[in-house]
Amino acid sequence: MVQKQRPEPSQLRDAGQQLRGRTGDPAEVKMSSSNTKFSAVTGSARKIRDNAADWHNLMVRWDKLNNEGFQFATNIVNKRNSQKDHQPLDDFPSTSVSQSFPSAVQQQTAGAAELQVECSKLQAVVDQMVVIVAKMEHLMAIQQGVQHLEEFQFGSEGRTLPLCQSWRTKEFEESSQVLLAAFSQELKLKQMILQELAHTTVSDLHMIYLSCWLHQPFIPAQTRLTLEALLLETGHRPL
Repeated sequence: MVQKQRPEPSQLRDAGQQLRGRTGDPAEVKMSSSNTKFSAVTGSARKIRDNAADWHNLMVRWDKLNNEGFQFATNIVNKRNSQKDHQPLDDFPSTSVSQSFPSAVQQQTAGAAELQVECSKLQAVVDQMVVIVAKMEHLMAIQQGVQHLEEFQFGSEGRTLPLCQSWRTKEFEESSQVLLAAFSQELKLKQMILQELAHTTVSDLHMIYLSCWLHQPFIPAQTRLTLEALLLETGHRPL
């Protein structure tokens, strides 16, 4: 029987880089200030424009953390597999193992310490992602505040004329909701992977966790397009 060859973590990373190259990475596109139409906007339009820039910066920061976290997660998997390879046979009692294989016991102790270090690094990454999502929730609250102000000023339908180029205030709120929902779900996935990765002994499950971390299934290409539409509408991208 021919066994299927599992992809290596480096192959997953390369595939992710190719995928991001096709869908477009916000960090690779410079913000443009050439559109003078928005150079002196005030009021609600100014607040929405500032929010759009903040969304862009937070998503760039998230992508950087995702890449760092993938490296730490890969290290955890490699060290976990190394521990399994050096684990003594179950036929030997624990006392006889320490007497007969002192070097193996030392390797296990050192490997456990190194594994804990990598887990702490991954925990720090997830903690920073929690902060990012909290800031996204704050941006959502600001956008909702702008929407409520518009409804107070212009009635339940809000402003009828476009606020920036073609969108009304409600459409900016809907875009923010799409972005926040995507990153909130992805954060939950990251937290689950953090809890399970170091305790998993099945190699196939390791590869699933790594693939999910890298490719971020809850942040599809449509989410990136939503950000791009937001940046175009607020003048951060040239038409």
